Amino acid sequence: MRPLLSIIIPARNEAQALPLLLRDLAALRTAGAEIILVDGASEDATCAVAASWVDQLLSSKPGRALQMNTGAAAAHGDYLWFVHADTRVDPGSIQSLLDTLLEQPLWGRFDVRLSGKGMLLRLIGAMINLRSRVSAIATGDQGIFVARKTFESLNGYASIPLMEDVDLCRRLRVLVRPRCLRPALLTSSRRWEQNGILRTVVLMWRIRLGYYFGVSPESLARQYHRGPRS
Repeated sequence: MRPLLSIIIPARNEAQALPLLLRDLAALRTAGAEIILVDGASEDATCAVAASWVDQLLSSKPGRALQMNTGAAAAHGDYLWFVHADTRVDPGSIQSLLDTLLEQPLWGRFDVRLSGKGMLLRLIGAMINLRSRVSAIATGDQGIFVARKTFESLNGYASIPLMEDVDLCRRLRVLVRPRCLRPALLTSSRRWEQNGILRTVVLMWRIRLGYYFGVSPESLARQYHRGPRS
């Protein structure tokens, strides 16, 4: 039987975080969901860690858009759920997704909560969720899910090194606004904590504004990987 859901996880050097996510998803897999991990040339034990927890272990060149498109091309489910490797998913979120898929939506996403402690990180998570509800745009760490036929009709993620999630959502919202699900997914705050919370906020907004004003994704990717300026 064709599974209702294919979960696609792009990963690169995520051997430490990945087992936590795969344990969260184990019950879904037992219930018939398909889990596909697409490794982007990891230099750690990512593939070894994932091997016994997934239905397909694929490889591609690094790059989230390429990795997610690779997974989608191999998926069998009616719905595709793109989940970052450093995400945690609780049973309430899983049940919310399954209940929603029975209504056959075209696409949707989750609220998100940052993993670190402190009111500032809580506020940032709340602002991400509010911005997403107003704009009908989601970022990749919000667990975007989409009907496979719809994803294929839009030719999947654009082959760009950054903002592929925003680009896809802009095309999807022309069709319909997303379903916005709770409970929130828990996403790692490591980048915020390593690079400085406020400096990372400024960087993210600079990249987002640059994208809307036509700066090339290649240029934005260089800024992103360079990190916040001192």
